[in-house]
Amino acid sequence: MVSPMQKKQAVTDVVGHGLCSVRRACRYLGVHRSTYRYRAKPLRPIQLQLHQRIVALSWHHPRYGYRRIRALLAQEGWSVSRKQVQRVRHKEGLRVRPKPQRIPRQGISTGLPTQAHEPNQVWTWDFIFARTDQGSTLKMLTMLDEYSRRCLAIRVERQIQSGHVLFTLWQAMTTYGIPRYIRSDNGSEFIAQKIQIWLSENQIKTRYIDPGSPWQNGYIESVHSRFRDECLNREW
Repeated sequence: MVSPMQKKQAVTDVVGHGLCSVRRACRYLGVHRSTYRYRAKPLRPIQLQLHQRIVALSWHHPRYGYRRIRALLAQEGWSVSRKQVQRVRHKEGLRVRPKPQRIPRQGISTGLPTQAHEPNQVWTWDFIFARTDQGSTLKMLTMLDEYSRRCLAIRVERQIQSGHVLFTLWQAMTTYGIPRYIRSDNGSEFIAQKIQIWLSENQIKTRYIDPGSPWQNGYIESVHSRFRDECLNREW
């Protein structure tokens, strides 16, 4: 997205090189002449600092919209309105690129849904994969509380086996408590006998989704989508 300031600068460059008049340059580049002639008042130091912070946060979190940028500013102690953040982002040409639309998968869920009505009622876990610049694959185990939407664990390894899964679950339980249900697909790590025995001993019931039906585990899939969009797909 080209910002208004960049358009005005383009008009100045075109006119400065003697390629055409201001009137024609503004018409070709889609800039009102009144907008081109307008000169904004210089910002006060505190306004300039806020402006620079909005731009910096927007560049650091390219998938964040104005609401989440404003929330970050509030955490830092800034008192800023929604329109202020929108105005700065529009002026600087900062916007979140829309994700490509996907065709929704068709089908009917035949799993055993258990809706969470309080924390620690239903946890869910799954794997997500990413490839490094060197071409190697990272395997990540993520764990989520379906009621609070809190991410309980993210374990990153080259390989994750059932023992790693069990240890990660134990760590989460020592911190957050014991869930009544845990939802997952039928991956070998989740249906391993040692995990089945351990879950039974701790009175944790399993909820396995149907094979090839990730939409039955929608909460963790949503987290994975955002995790990949905001973190894994970025160039660090």
